[in-house]
Amino acid sequence: MTSTRAAASEHAAAPIGPTHRRRSQPADGTVDSARTVIEASEGRGRLTDDRVVVRRIRPADAARMRALRLEMLADSPLAFLETLADAAARPHDEFAARIANDSTARGSVRSIAEHDGRLVGHAAGFPAPDDPELAIIFGVYLTPRWRGRGLLAELIEDVAAWSRSVGRPNLMLEVVVGNDRAVRAYERLGFVDTGVRVPHPTLPTLTELQMRRTA
Repeated sequence: MTSTRAAASEHAAAPIGPTHRRRSQPADGTVDSARTVIEASEGRGRLTDDRVVVRRIRPADAARMRALRLEMLADSPLAFLETLADAAARPHDEFAARIANDSTARGSVRSIAEHDGRLVGHAAGFPAPDDPELAIIFGVYLTPRWRGRGLLAELIEDVAAWSRSVGRPNLMLEVVVGNDRAVRAYERLGFVDTGVRVPHPTLPTLTELQMRRTA
């Protein structure tokens, strides 16, 4: 079976911290009544109690998204197909064109988390080519200081909202076997190990497991 990450060009399971919680439930188990949903000036945004806005990417985000991309590759090289050296060598204009295209694409989604003018999180999704009810999540990443603070749930929910809007009721992602921290974090968000194992697309000594949940 071909890895869905090969189709996505990157993996869903970058390190995301061990203490992520469901979107409506903070770490102490109380209801998070401070979390607010807002309507951003350009599309729907979600404002967390830490003043982090989760929203869809825009063309103006290109430079900051490139900085986050380089951070992602430096922090979690096994989780993505592209190398840090290749990404750093790519001209900014080329990267900006990709972000501009992604910001208007109807067949995929790229969600980001923004705090104080900086991008601190990312998740993306696209329709599975062989299953009309499935969307594949990839490129999940949180800046280290934001791990374990509930932001993962916000990003996944934004991708899930897109998935529902395009008639894809199910979500799937892949995690490198042995990345138990990521597995536990996704389990807390309702993902279940399907038992399916696929080879890592670039490192033959590694295997990936597939996890699913409803959107």
